[in-house]
Amino acid sequence: MQKITTYLWFDDQAEEAAEFYTSLFADSRIVSVQRYGDAGPGPAGQAMMVTFELAGQRFLALNGGPQFTFTEAISLYVDCETQEEVDALWTRLTEGGEETQCGWLKDRWGLSWQIIPRALPELLSDPDPVKAQQVMKAMLGMQKIDISALEAAAGR
Repeated sequence: MQKITTYLWFDDQAEEAAEFYTSLFADSRIVSVQRYGDAGPGPAGQAMMVTFELAGQRFLALNGGPQFTFTEAISLYVDCETQEEVDALWTRLTEGGEETQCGWLKDRWGLSWQIIPRALPELLSDPDPVKAQQVMKAMLGMQKIDISALEAAAGR
């Protein structure tokens, strides 16, 4: 069991979201679903708490009602190896959501994600500060990160 687990508060879509998220990543699964009983506070039979894993990382999702919503103050950062992985996750996660800037997006439930290719921090760390700044400038003009455009900005 991991020591710290991300806990996500949904209105009433925790089970739907967990099923969707686990479909996106290898080594992902629904671990358990606890359902509300007759005592409530949610409708009897509705998922109350969903425990799930994404790429081996455990999460908890609660159907807690509309009192709280997600903000950009927290996001899930996904380290992507290839442009193909970036493209696939971006396409699926923005379905019903919205694209924002610099590799960030909001999914259909308002949860923020950063879909970041491994090449980005490497290029931003170039020992040549001029190249690093050119990469930064290119990234700031993007929504979905484009590795080839970043490499071109770095003169590669």
